[in-house]
Amino acid sequence: MTGYLLRRAGQAVVVLAGVSVLVFSLIHLVRGDPIRLALGTRFSQETYDALRERSGLDLPLVQQYVTWAGRAVTGDLGVSFRSGDTVTSLIAERLPATLTLAVAALLVALVIALPLGMLSALHPRSFVDRLATVVSQFGISVPDFWLSIMLILVFAGTLGVLPSGGYVALTEDPLGWLQRLVLPAVATGVVSGSVITRFVRSSMLEALGSDHVRTAQAKGVPTRQVLTWHVLRNALLPLVTVTGVQLAYLLSGVVVVEIVFSWPGLGQLAYQAVRDRDFPVLQGAVLLFALVFLVINLLVDLLYSRIDPRIARR
Repeated sequence: MTGYLLRRAGQAVVVLAGVSVLVFSLIHLVRGDPIRLALGTRFSQETYDALRERSGLDLPLVQQYVTWAGRAVTGDLGVSFRSGDTVTSLIAERLPATLTLAVAALLVALVIALPLGMLSALHPRSFVDRLATVVSQFGISVPDFWLSIMLILVFAGTLGVLPSGGYVALTEDPLGWLQRLVLPAVATGVVSGSVITRFVRSSMLEALGSDHVRTAQAKGVPTRQVLTWHVLRNALLPLVTVTGVQLAYLLSGVVVVEIVFSWPGLGQLAYQAVRDRDFPVLQGAVLLFALVFLVINLLVDLLYSRIDPRIARR
């Protein structure tokens, strides 16, 4: 188990190093001076010189990367060309909103996917199965910005029961926080739930058709015990995978939903960095997104080894 963990962690470090090279290259792939592009036409020479020195752009290319990567390891991701604030502080400011939306959306997704996918697999070609197929196809096909707008029109415009957007911290106004969280969480969770529903259905159908399940049923093992110990356990592996991927996707910021609902998360921060050509902020956001995916993939692999110990021995 320890060897498997060290091997997977080493692979994650190698991938992260490769990603860091690509992220560092962002600032050099754009034509022109990145600081002048970000500042526009009105800036003082002192501001320009200070940002250039702070960003290390006055150093040779290799030394620039070594300096930037060394600072990034310690949590120093540079300074925003637009605001002058540290990238770390900007990310930390947006992180609570992203975590809140990601967790809430994943809960909505699981509430939709688990019962619908399980009932669909247990009763194939039934009304529930057809309903699950329609719901999952709807959730995958409908653009999230359209669903977000429809939710705003119905619940904020017509019914007037929920706010149309914005964000309030939980510590400031718990009720206002919950009210503003519902619509973006549903808009995001429906899409993720549709994806997870298909995996739950397919993995359970595969487990139900396996030889050991049919043998257990033939021996007269109670249905509940067959589902708990034979079907669900084997169906967990693909479910853990797709749930981990969806969580990483949500933690990386749902850009369109955040913009529609004026949700100040990391996705909106990355969009603003692209719009303003604020390359240090964009580098920090992309590097964080890559780290999130790597960490969650590592956690998924560890869960794999706990669910099926044979994986750790491969």
